[in-house]
Amino acid sequence: MTIKQIWDNWIVRNLILAVAAVLVFVTLVSIFLSLGTQHGKEIEVPDFTNLTWSEARKVASDRGVRVILADSVYVKRLKPGVVYLQTPEPGAHVKRGRRVRLTTNTLVPKEVEMPSLVGYSMRQAKAELARHGLTLGRLIYTRDIATNSVLHQQRGGVDIKPGTVLASGTTINLVLGLNPSDNMTYVPKLIGKQYLPAVDQTLESSLNVGKLRFDETVRTYADSVSAFVYQQRPAASEKVRMGTEVTLSLTTDPAKVPAAKK
Repeated sequence: MTIKQIWDNWIVRNLILAVAAVLVFVTLVSIFLSLGTQHGKEIEVPDFTNLTWSEARKVASDRGVRVILADSVYVKRLKPGVVYLQTPEPGAHVKRGRRVRLTTNTLVPKEVEMPSLVGYSMRQAKAELARHGLTLGRLIYTRDIATNSVLHQQRGGVDIKPGTVLASGTTINLVLGLNPSDNMTYVPKLIGKQYLPAVDQTLESSLNVGKLRFDETVRTYADSVSAFVYQQRPAASEKVRMGTEVTLSLTTDPAKVPAAKK
């Protein structure tokens, strides 16, 4: 039987046409879905730090993400109105259209109340401080049965009572318990991280930021906020005692950041 004879059979012909129609339909749907969702494609989150709100919105539009104003804090040495912090951090890979939460610097400090943190875990206390517009400073460890449980909340070495009115952005230190049988942690990988995310991750790992070494490219506080870690000590993954200080070297020169991170 020839191809022409097969094609002349209306049952076979209609079956072939139906299969072809289904294949075309499935292909078109897949293409449209891929275009609509950008399936499998990610974009890099731009750096919004030190940009004004209007500048950040323009950059976001150009780069395919959205920005929302999540919070504002007062940073004395930073230009008023510019972005101080963002989540996700610069360089993170996200889907097109992802929302980036921005925290900007206010013109004047807001007044906030000191929360009660005693009995909280370190991470709970850190989140509560951020929610109240306050900054976590140092982690001070002392022998106790419960590791990372808050024993005291302090400012300048003095206990501070809940309800005390403070300026937004005030630094609060936490005195935490440390059980001798549960007192070790691992140093996170900080190379390639921006200054503020690096500090945040250091604290999240129950460690303190020690010396900060800025190279010649960092001339202003705004530069320091934009700077990236290019060296750290102790090294990533090293096991150390909680409360250990981590020394960070920072630069705004991308060439100094190890290529492995990029």
